[in-house]
Amino acid sequence: MSKFESVTVVKAANIYFDGKVTSRTVEFADGSTKTLGVMLPGEYKFNTGKPELMEIQAGALTYCLAGETTWHEVKGGQAFNVPGNSYFNLKVTEVADYICSFL
Repeated sequence: MSKFESVTVVKAANIYFDGKVTSRTVEFADGSTKTLGVMLPGEYKFNTGKPELMEIQAGALTYCLAGETTWHEVKGGQAFNVPGNSYFNLKVTEVADYICSFL
């Protein structure tokens, strides 16, 4: 799917890490939400409440989930899951366009 239809977009941006990670929240009629954003190269740690699906639309990064020591590479067209009530670390190597779905 190349676009989302019949959605509400929250006007205020989510801005993290001094503006190096930004996103907008998209709300769907069924009550689900996603954020659509961009991450500049750098290293970041994100905490989670709900489980998440991170879909990388373009760019490249590696991630490491809480309790793991292995870093996994992902690039545009790939995705990974993150458990809820946890955290994950990212090393963004190329500007990354992403969609985060809250499951």
